[in-house]
Amino acid sequence: MSIVETMIDIPMNHEKNVFGQFDAYIKLIERNLNVTIVSRNGELKVIGNQENVSKAKSVFLQLIELSKRGNTITEQNVTYALALSAENKESQIVEIDSDLICNTIQGRPIKPKTMGQKQYVDQMRKKMIVFGVGPAGTGKTYLAMAMGINAFKNDEVSKIILTRPAIEAGEKLGFLPGDLQSKVDPYLRPLYDALYQIMGPDSYLKNAEKGLIEVAPLAYMRGRTLDNAFIILDEAQNTTPAQMKMFLTRIGFGSKVVITGDLTQKDLPAGTSSGLEQALKVLERVEEIGVSHLTNQDVVRHPLVQKIVKAYDTYEEKQAAWNDRRKKIEDKTDKTTYPHIKKKSKSNKRG
Repeated sequence: MSIVETMIDIPMNHEKNVFGQFDAYIKLIERNLNVTIVSRNGELKVIGNQENVSKAKSVFLQLIELSKRGNTITEQNVTYALALSAENKESQIVEIDSDLICNTIQGRPIKPKTMGQKQYVDQMRKKMIVFGVGPAGTGKTYLAMAMGINAFKNDEVSKIILTRPAIEAGEKLGFLPGDLQSKVDPYLRPLYDALYQIMGPDSYLKNAEKGLIEVAPLAYMRGRTLDNAFIILDEAQNTTPAQMKMFLTRIGFGSKVVITGDLTQKDLPAGTSSGLEQALKVLERVEEIGVSHLTNQDVVRHPLVQKIVKAYDTYEEKQAAWNDRRKKIEDKTDKTTYPHIKKKSKSNKRG
């Protein structure tokens, strides 16, 4: 295969952002695309085979465009641009970046960062009820919170309700000090954190005192009708089928609901079905309900989290394949060793 080279002009004021600290992003692109990159006097020379050089150039052009739009380039941006280049979908990264939801209290823009997140946000705009299902770090709750606060600020809803099932990850509520509210607050802390970051603590407290923003355990939803509200049910994999049905039947007129969860991180007692898992099956044909399945490609935390999620997915797939193979071997052994058992049990049946 012939070796080619191409030149890319890098605007001086975007070099540091696009290259990363100590040229970390250049090295990452070199490793992933098996190319050699030389930086000299505001120009990049990319050397390698035609296909990889073309992909590297496309990745750099996307990163330059992101930088020109005022984004601070992160390793997640680079790895996602590389993933899109492998699928020849490089142009999508600029389309994703153009979708501004709102700004944090510090003025930082909140936008979807992957195609999966963009589709999730689009579903929340179009559908009355949306399920966001995927692994940790995919922005399920944070994006839902941003959409809810944006709807509240634009007077599309009159209140925000955030709820979670108070299920313990291997511990009991009784070990925590204080009254019931003090005991459940740690389980709602991620919701408070997102509220503080997007709205600011002063705005949150002022609206919470007026009853316009409510953060409560799922059990507190029973018996209520939730009209004209943006409602977020977080950690829905820890609901029972009865709790999920109870929650879904609380929804009133003018409300929008987002239900988030990760089916791989259930904390329910052994043998208990997940309300989220059942709801996805029961409601799959209801047109007004949207379902967004996020994957490890949509993880926007530290790149190591993406690798951890991928490693667990691979491990669980191998375990499931091994269990299926072992079951088939056991069934085959039983039939070969004890061929008379089924006949005997059949003849022993009483009319």
